Amino acid sequence: MQRVAAGEVAPDAAARTMRDMSAGYQQVQDFAAVDAWRAGRTGFPEVVWAPGKTPAQVAAILAQIAANDKVALASRVDATMHAGVAAALGPDAERLSYNEAGRLLTLTSPSGRKQPRLPGTVVIISAGTADGGVAEECRAVACAMGCYAYALADVSVDGLHRVLHNLPAVRAADVVVVVAGTDGALPAVVAGLVEAPVIAVPTSVGYGAALGGITPLLSALVASSPGVSVVNIDNG
Repeated sequence: MQRVAAGEVAPDAAARTMRDMSAGYQQVQDFAAVDAWRAGRTGFPEVVWAPGKTPAQVAAILAQIAANDKVALASRVDATMHAGVAAALGPDAERLSYNEAGRLLTLTSPSGRKQPRLPGTVVIISAGTADGGVAEECRAVACAMGCYAYALADVSVDGLHRVLHNLPAVRAADVVVVVAGTDGALPAVVAGLVEAPVIAVPTSVGYGAALGGITPLLSALVASSPGVSVVNIDNG
């Protein structure tokens, strides 16, 4: 900052240097290291993967991320983990909220800083009711990050009228997320009907030949409609 003030370094160059510095590495006790500057570099903070961790560990990591950023998230949280994290946080648990359907914990910043509202809208389409948990995880994360997101449920491709009935709402969105298992055909169909970017989220829903999500994953990857991005199986 002194070099910027002296005119020796341009502000943009200084910002790039700061984003690349390793000073954002924060040790949390003896079991975790938080990337404190990830939100500054990428616009999106770390999300804590809860399975395999104790409630005390999840609570400690969430508290550190929330102290750095406006919000901290933990995914794949069941009711037992939620109760344990709340107990570990003590009085800070008043800043904790739990989305049971999306299995998502959200801890807001102790400073009271709010996540700024981002421009544009996101629509999350789920092919079937069984895909709803992954779709809700996606919606809840998007909302926590400041997006205006809404969900359209049970828009299965086995009845094209379901897609067409919801088409005006889908075309009004700036980003479309399509959550689908089984044959995974819905992302390609939707992408052929809209101008917005389409993100396909394959799920592990479906009988044997769905192969636990492998079939919808490959279906999305080979979609003939252009502009389809694909994430990992069940990764809402």
